[in-house]
Amino acid sequence: MNTQPIPNTDRPVVGSYTTYAEAQRAVDFLSDEKFPVERTAIIGSDLKMVETVLGRLTKGRAALAGAGSGAWFGLLMGLLLTLFTRNHGAVPSLLVGGIVIGAVFGAVFGFIAHAVTGGRRDFASRSQIVAARYDVVTDPEVAEDAKNRLIKLSWREG
Repeated sequence: MNTQPIPNTDRPVVGSYTTYAEAQRAVDFLSDEKFPVERTAIIGSDLKMVETVLGRLTKGRAALAGAGSGAWFGLLMGLLLTLFTRNHGAVPSLLVGGIVIGAVFGAVFGFIAHAVTGGRRDFASRSQIVAARYDVVTDPEVAEDAKNRLIKLSWREG
């Protein structure tokens, strides 16, 4: 169970931005101005999930992606094994062996995992949640001060 309090979304909006980077820049500016930024929040509104299709996913590409993941895992295992070896000359062979074995197993598992799907979802994609608008809100007691400071920011950038 999450015991974190839900942020109060009834706080006044002191700035509204079309990108998260702009909202971050506004809060960073407030921080630079010695404003109590712990009394602010950035709230994204009108959320939507955007899935960008990166390309066709073939058995070969699935095997290649699996090999890459497996190689990283093999490198990690090789590094861990080097901690327990007394023969420092064996370190390179442990690392290379871990990478090769990891890549082979990763490729096999990537190929099998894709083949088992039976042609469903034959594409690679990246998903992200984006908002149509990002509002910077503050506690009511400091809202007017924040608005005035953000007006200075818009003058500097305008």
